[in-house]
Amino acid sequence: MATSSILCSFILLILFSSFSLQTSADSTQRFIQCLTKYAKNSESISQVVFTPANASYNPILQLNLQNLRFNTSGTRKPLAIVTPIEETQIQTVIYCARKNSMNVRTRGGGHDFEGVSYTAEVPFVLLDMINFNRVNIDLKTSTAWVQSGISLGEFYYRISQKSDVLAFPAGLLSSVGLTGLLGGGGYGMLKRKYALSADNTLDARIVDYNGKILDRKSMGEDLFWAIRGGDPASFCVVLELKLQLVPVPKSVTYFAVQRTLEQNGSALFQKWQATAANVFPRDLDVRVVVDTITSNSSPRQDKKTVRFVFQCLYLGKIDTLLPIMQKYFPELGLVRDDCTETSWIKTAPMFSGFPVGTDPTILLNKTAIPRNSVKIKSSFTTQPISLEGLNGIWDLWLKQPVQTTLIQYTPFGGIMNEFAESALPFPHRPGVLYMINMAVTLAQNEEATLQWINDLFKYYAPYVTKNPRTSYVNYRDADLGIGSRTFQQASIWGKKYYKNNFDRLVKIKSVVDPLNFFNHKQSIPLLM
Repeated sequence: MATSSILCSFILLILFSSFSLQTSADSTQRFIQCLTKYAKNSESISQVVFTPANASYNPILQLNLQNLRFNTSGTRKPLAIVTPIEETQIQTVIYCARKNSMNVRTRGGGHDFEGVSYTAEVPFVLLDMINFNRVNIDLKTSTAWVQSGISLGEFYYRISQKSDVLAFPAGLLSSVGLTGLLGGGGYGMLKRKYALSADNTLDARIVDYNGKILDRKSMGEDLFWAIRGGDPASFCVVLELKLQLVPVPKSVTYFAVQRTLEQNGSALFQKWQATAANVFPRDLDVRVVVDTITSNSSPRQDKKTVRFVFQCLYLGKIDTLLPIMQKYFPELGLVRDDCTETSWIKTAPMFSGFPVGTDPTILLNKTAIPRNSVKIKSSFTTQPISLEGLNGIWDLWLKQPVQTTLIQYTPFGGIMNEFAESALPFPHRPGVLYMINMAVTLAQNEEATLQWINDLFKYYAPYVTKNPRTSYVNYRDADLGIGSRTFQQASIWGKKYYKNNFDRLVKIKSVVDPLNFFNHKQSIPLLM
């Protein structure tokens, strides 16, 4: 009887799987037929549509799949991938996806840490913007129209080919997609001088759920506000952005000074807390990256210690930086030999983790930065953490199950303090001292590592923002809550990312995408 029951279950499973596969195949076929029928050029669109039956499907899927945590056999794959080269093809994809009740995921750089730009819980089509990578720079106005598939590295390099005294205030890793970064606000080593990427966005062209192409004027100021920090994937497909470039001197200064716990690292970090955001001039940005290394000077049996890397971008020369550091942070002991004086573009590879002196052409290589299976968490603090609290962090840090783990401490202050919380959906500015970004790799001891980062996140609770405890949407964290079917459900995580700006985002969403076509597990919900 038991054997018969098991056999029946096995047969039902095979039949269900076969039915699901057939259903998926039918859906894909109907979608492709729709594209062919309604595309402006059926031959052209057939060249940019890929299904699992195509040899190019997997290479295209893998190219910008940055978090290997979602590169498993159990992760749902898109029924089809479309890599448009024309705007009309995007309009057709949206029309045919709606007609066939299919979800669309739009991928730029593929750095969403929960994979929402290239995974889904339901059948979906992946709209990969990799071919939308044109940049048009106007030196007279110091502006650039940039298509939405461009990576930060590509954009930085294109700027440098036109000017050595212009830059754009955005992120550090060269493989990050510009549109996704800006869609969460976007910060980098120029934020204390020039604020967020989203603050320097002047216009945008998008496709809405009806397939209409809109610019800032036709979409209205509410939607333009929303897509600059409020997750544009909840509202539309971004085609291109008009960005304000910012002036930088021909020579800037970079340093990355390393200290360990045994070299007074904890006291140095405490002094950094008191100076980096509210004392340093705006031309100076010093962040701290903390990890663990093996050191003979460690008193521990396993020789592990905590390393602090004080990493700087200064918009000026070494001769003016050294007196500033001596005045405000003499404890670091910075000397001339620690510093590299170079152009802004030549610092970009260093902030992507490449050695000093790496040729900036590396920024054009989308696969140069190693990929891992990762988990990210973030918090913001408005007060320095006590020495006792810091020592507890380092103690917990030394208990981590793997060493491929780091925390980044990003100072705010400067011009960031001059923006109201409601200026953009990104609310984390007035009074914020620094952001904490915790990242762990999950290649080994995944369960233990996830438990460890959860313990670390809990440990920070007394020292970070409260009611709500806030996090950065570009470090998306599903542990904060998932679900966007209702306002109440989404408020659990939405308030943590956007604070009171979440309410305005929901109202805008309800007007511009009333069918909730653009949705994912942490998308802005409808007001219902």
